[in-house]
Amino acid sequence: MKLRKHTWSVGFLLVALILSGCNIGATPAPTQDVAAIQSTAIAQAMAALSGQQTQTAAAIPPTALPTNTLVPTITIQPTIDFANFSSPTPLANFTPLAGIPTVTPGVISTITTKNGCNDGTYIGETKPFDYDEVGIGEKIAKGWTILNTGTCDWDEGYVFQFLADQSDPEIKGTSIILHKNRPDEYTKVGHSQTYIVKFNAPKTAGVYKGYWKLKDDGGNFFGPLVSIIITVRKPK
Repeated sequence: MKLRKHTWSVGFLLVALILSGCNIGATPAPTQDVAAIQSTAIAQAMAALSGQQTQTAAAIPPTALPTNTLVPTITIQPTIDFANFSSPTPLANFTPLAGIPTVTPGVISTITTKNGCNDGTYIGETKPFDYDEVGIGEKIAKGWTILNTGTCDWDEGYVFQFLADQSDPEIKGTSIILHKNRPDEYTKVGHSQTYIVKFNAPKTAGVYKGYWKLKDDGGNFFGPLVSIIITVRKPK
């Protein structure tokens, strides 16, 4: 009876060993990584959220820019380097104008011109003065005093010339020609001479002008342009 119990125990032990030996060498079940599982879940959630945002953005139409938006204008002020600034270089052979005479309107006799060694300056005149009244056909004697401010004497061949082309045709002026062997007619440098012309006033009422100018023996005009301006009054 004791032998059977022992035999049974041995047999049961053998069966247990055989069953245990069947699992030797089998691949153990993998151990799950909890952190990896959580990371994968988070990544899948983020991907799903991104897809939803992309679809939402595609569904919303873009906002159009206003057509009346003004673009600001930027004005750039030039910068001048005053430290290196220099004035323009004067032109070569350029002489600045100086001493330009101011001519009073109507006073033609004060304008002087120089021609070579000849020049003259207006000193004064006799009656009738500008716009004085004279009678129709009245005899007129008008004189102008001129100073020789040149470097040549006014002698034989010089003329106190009436300028018919510049005067009114009703003025029948005359010229004064300096003659040979008449030193009293000559004008030395630094001296003056009074030239007196005679003519009759026009026969029609109105305002008339006449002009005279000196001319040398070569036919060149110089000195002041002198004039007479008279008013011929209507007969009473």
